[in-house]
Parts: sequence; C-alpha cells; structure tokens
Amino acid sequence: MFFLGSLLLPVLGCRPSGSEANKEQQADLLGLSFLEEPVKLDLEEIKERGRLIAIVDNSSTSYFIYKGQPMGYEYELLSRLADNLKVDLEIIITSDIEEAFAKLNRGEGDIIAHNLTVTKERQEHIDFTLHHNEVRQVLVQRKPKNWRKMKLHQIEESLIRNPLELGNKTVYVRKASAFYNRLQHLSAEIGEDINIVEDTGDAETEEMIRKVANGEIDYTVADEDVALLNAAYYPNLDVETAISFPQKIAWGVRKSSPELLKAINSWIREMRKETDYYVIYNKYFKNRSGMRRLASSSYSSINGNQISPYDTFIKEAAADIGWDWRLMAAIIYQESKFNPEAESWMGATGLMQLMPETAEIFGAEDPLNPRQNIRAGASYLKWLDDFWTDEIQDPEERKKFVLASYNVGQGHVLDARRLAVKYGKDPQVWEDNVEYFLERKATPKYYTDEVVKYGYCRGSEPVKYVNSIMRRTERYKQLIQESPGEILAKATN
Repeated sequence: MFFLGSLLLPVLGCRPSGSEANKEQQADLLGLSFLEEPVKLDLEEIKERGRLIAIVDNSSTSYFIYKGQPMGYEYELLSRLADNLKVDLEIIITSDIEEAFAKLNRGEGDIIAHNLTVTKERQEHIDFTLHHNEVRQVLVQRKPKNWRKMKLHQIEESLIRNPLELGNKTVYVRKASAFYNRLQHLSAEIGEDINIVEDTGDAETEEMIRKVANGEIDYTVADEDVALLNAAYYPNLDVETAISFPQKIAWGVRKSSPELLKAINSWIREMRKETDYYVIYNKYFKNRSGMRRLASSSYSSINGNQISPYDTFIKEAAADIGWDWRLMAAIIYQESKFNPEAESWMGATGLMQLMPETAEIFGAEDPLNPRQNIRAGASYLKWLDDFWTDEIQDPEERKKFVLASYNVGQGHVLDARRLAVKYGKDPQVWEDNVEYFLERKATPKYYTDEVVKYGYCRGSEPVKYVNSIMRRTERYKQLIQESPGEILAKATN
C-alpha cells in the first residue's frame, strides 16, 4: 500500500494554533508526524535533471533483484514511464513510509510507488495518479497447525470470517498505513476495541505476512492482491476475510508537481490501451507459482542475499583488488548476464567477456572456466586502475575511467581527456566532462582534432556502459548487504 509520511519537526515549546494546529491534528489522525510543505519541483526540472526518481520498497510487487536483474510490478511500469518521459529511472528504496513521504516533499524523490491506497485524508496532502487497480483489504491469519488433516468445515470454524470477531484481538500492521486507519474505523463500527499495534517504520507488508506465517504474530492486514500472492508462498495462511470495500490503488506525487501528474496520467491512459500493461500485472499478481519460485530463491533480494551462482568467486577476486564485490557483479551482469559460456562476435568469451590475448596475459588458461575468467578479469581491472592512479586521484572517480577503459580501451579515454583540457573541461572528472568528449568522438570535428591520437570512437557506448554499471551497482548495494566478514575486513584495512 501507499502510505503518507513527512518530516519530523522539532518541538518549539508551544502548541501551534489556527491552520497549523488543524494540520498537525490531521497528521496525527493519519498516524504521522507533522506534514511539511513540498518543494517546488515539477516536470521541467525533472527533464533538465535527466532522471525520474522513484521511491519504492523491496517487495515481490514493487522492486527486487533476481539473479542480478531488477524486477517488480512497480519497477516495470516505472521503467516504461521513464522511457515515455525520455529520462533515466533512478530508484530509491525506502521501506519506512514516513521517510518515503519526507523524501518526496524534500524533492529527493518524484513519485512514490508503494501500491498506495487513495484516501480522502491523503488527497489533501498529495496528488494521486489515475489508479492502477482496485483491491480490498483482507485479514491475514494462520490456519491451525494440523490444517492438512482437518476437514474444510473444521478449518473454517477455527478462522475469523466475520470482522465482528476482531473485537479484543491484537492485529499488527505497518506503521502509518491505511490498514491502521481502516482498523480504527472498523473498531468503531463493531463497537469493540481492536488492539492495533503498529510495527517499526521499516517493516514491509510482506515482512508482516511472513511473521504471521511463522507464528510470530497472529494477525495482520494486507491488500488482497499482495496477500493472495504471498499465500501461494505460505500455504498455511488464510487471506479470504475482507475487512473493507474495494479501494483505489495509485501512485503519489507532490502537489507542487501538476505537470508531472498530468504527464503520468496521460501515459497511464495510453498504457491502459496496450496489452503490455495487463501482461505486466498478470506476470506479478496472477502467475503466483512463478512468483513463489522467484520469492523463495536465494538469488532474490526478497528472500536471499546472493546475486549469482558465482558470488564466491566474485568476492574472492574483488577482495584481491580491493573493490566492492557488488561492483564486480554489476560488471559481469553487463558483460554476460552471468552466462559463463557467453561469446561475442569479436571473440570475447566468458563471464567477463575477455579477449583471447587479455585472458592469456592475465592468467585464464580456460576463459570459459568461471573462476579463471573472473580472476583474470579482476586482474585486468586492477591493471587499469594502476594505469589511471597517477592521473585520477579520487579512487571512486577513477573507477569510471577504469570501466570506460575496460569497455573501449584507455586510448580513447585519453583522447577524451585531451579534448577536455583543450575545451576547458576538467580531465579528472567523468560526468559532464570527460564523458562529454568521449561521446563526441563519433563526430569528425572531434575525432579529427589534432590532440586526438586514436581516431573515431562510438563514444555513446562506453558512456552508457559506465552509467549502466554504476546504476546497477547502487541498486545491488541497496538490496544486497555485505557480510559481517567483508565489513570487518574494510574496517581493518
């Protein structure tokens, strides 16, 4: 679900009055901290920036990584929206709903894609896009321990089927959620108290469902589509008891972004005419057996902490050269999508797509052997890093030069640096400086310049290569944690 959150302002020693008091009271009713006015930032500024920043959570329906590839219902729709707006998509993962809305209002994100429920209260503070679907809120409860041996009517008798039965029961929900508000209203409707417990801010709905399945809590509430998807993974769950009428589910944007809202709604109207729109929904919400397989995989960021079958080799090689293993994993995904038998039309082979002479120089007797290929590729990266050490002092900035050199050769990157110097740009900075001239080495004015030694280069390719790897690395870092051993090793270096 989508939830409303905001910045927590300092206590000033006196209570606000007038409209501010009403605003704070309204925020309290929503279970949130004080709501701050959103920054002025709309579609024009987003296009100038070149990125649409989406705030999502790590779940089987919003956004996750599977075998190195970003996936998720919200993610696939957002990717198509970004393409339509002709901007890149940047992902921010925030499970804490209050933090998500604080980021939105501060301009750190442009759209919240958390499967947000449209409510009258929220419409006073944010704008909603056209809704994607309509779902009910349902009670998530656990079947009896021996349910497989019981008859259907016996199982039914043990479960809550009438919301009236929730009186004096304890139900755990996500903090600041629409589930909390619905239970409050339900408690008033049935004339009995429901003990509503808000979990921590970063607890996701799917985490709450897992707790019910594992017996840590007895009840939670979820949107029906998400609940049904998780019930396929946890067969001991029951999600058939509705506690609300169907409600609209949509994305949320700042009230100060009317042009962005208009553009998104226009795109949604057109997407609704396309088969692809419904294929994406069915992929994540209807194909429950397939999603159950993905969610339970150790290569899924929902359930595991692995990127590929070769993580052990990648971590060994990355440790040898002092790089973050998730950066190396992003390189390998970009090169071969973790296919150890990949071969390019130019003759590059294996996970890191090594040319025969490179493989030989750096010790890969069998380039199709995953461990040899990764170690040789890492050694080549270390050689390139050493090559650029004297020229690019900042080690993080230097990695971009290393990646570009890995893709297109250091000669073309040196040419771009010389062009940067000639035209008054900074030769030690990649973004908007050296990358700018590397892209322009595809035009005669630049590749015939007297300072250029290596001639023509289709520079857009290495620029895209670097950007793709850096973005993928950040996504891996958000979802795939370092092991305690790796953190300790960094601390002691």
